[in-house]
Amino acid sequence: MAMNIKTFVRTGGLYPGGATGLTILIQRIALQYFSLELPYSVINILLNAFPVYIGFRFIGKKFTIFSCEMILLTSFLTDLIPARPITYDTLLISIFGGLINGFVMTMCLRVNATTGGTDFISIYLSQKRGVDSFNIILGFNAVILLAAGYFFGWDKALYSIIFQYTSTQILRLLYRNYQQETLFIVTDKWNEVKNAIHETTHHGSTIWAAEGGYKEDWRNVVYSVVARSDVKRVTEVIQQIDPDAFINAIPTERILGRFHQEKKD
Repeated sequence: MAMNIKTFVRTGGLYPGGATGLTILIQRIALQYFSLELPYSVINILLNAFPVYIGFRFIGKKFTIFSCEMILLTSFLTDLIPARPITYDTLLISIFGGLINGFVMTMCLRVNATTGGTDFISIYLSQKRGVDSFNIILGFNAVILLAAGYFFGWDKALYSIIFQYTSTQILRLLYRNYQQETLFIVTDKWNEVKNAIHETTHHGSTIWAAEGGYKEDWRNVVYSVVARSDVKRVTEVIQQIDPDAFINAIPTERILGRFHQEKKD
């Protein structure tokens, strides 16, 4: 993360979003308007103080401690690592910098940590509200881009949108724990399937009686919402129970009500 900031982000004059983007924005405002060179580490750590409190209070202590380690290391290494630009093409910087940023965020989330900032807030809201957390991150980032465009020109802000979009898409592609899918399963072994879903994912199911349109016979439909990362595992178990089961998996945009989320600690 630190090398990406020094190699791509600073070279292209971009704003990654979240606490990182806000830190860079504050540094550039202080330098251009007040001739002050503020250290990245001090600003980033201060900006992460409230999100870290949210992490300790609502998400999990172990998760937050690992995230603090990430925040501190990234902050100090960004100040220490020398800048070594690879290219000055802003479009290439936006795309490849975004790819690296999304990959780094995914690595953190896969080991139950985060890069800090808005990630804490979005994870908290996704757990409480069942909302896709990555859309929340985009909302926070829009405010930073508007400020960056006003102070330093809209071209860098627009390139930063490419950076953030690329980063978010990589994150959505590689990390699916906060995305859900709805399963409709037509099967004669509905009781075994229902139990298997609960044993595999700790999610419940609803059973519907439905009349088939072709043979006009009555079948049972198992309805359940599971994490997208569990879909492959669940469908494999269902096919072992009933090879003739008909499974329809549909992406779920939002859920309200009780939905089991794995604890961070």
